[in-house]
Amino acid sequence: QVQLVESGGGLVQAGGSLRLSCEASGRRNFAAAMGWFRQGPGKERDVVATISGQGIPVYYADSVKGRFTISRDNAKNTVYLQMNSLKPEDTAVYYCNTVVARRASGPWGQGTQVTVSL
Repeated sequence: QVQLVESGGGLVQAGGSLRLSCEASGRRNFAAAMGWFRQGPGKERDVVATISGQGIPVYYADSVKGRFTISRDNAKNTVYLQMNSLKPEDTAVYYCNTVVARRASGPWGQGTQVTVSL
């Protein structure tokens, strides 16, 4: 079974940038469609962006379009989320997962906390 480990979160000021990484282990040549999700304080977990197994971004939430970029390196079994122009409302725990039609399709990792201050 694939295990996912997210990293790269932290505390950043509004307008700053972070790059999140999600490394998959337990399966060679991992090439499933992947997505990043986030869960803010008191909110449900929502999909942020998804990418095909071939590395084509498929979906961005309206709230992150133009600011976030999803990418992947299948040779490293890693999916990335470059986050620019961060806003306080981006504060959340960010998770990655395999996806089917924007829905998570596997077990969750521990996530990585992103906190954006004014």
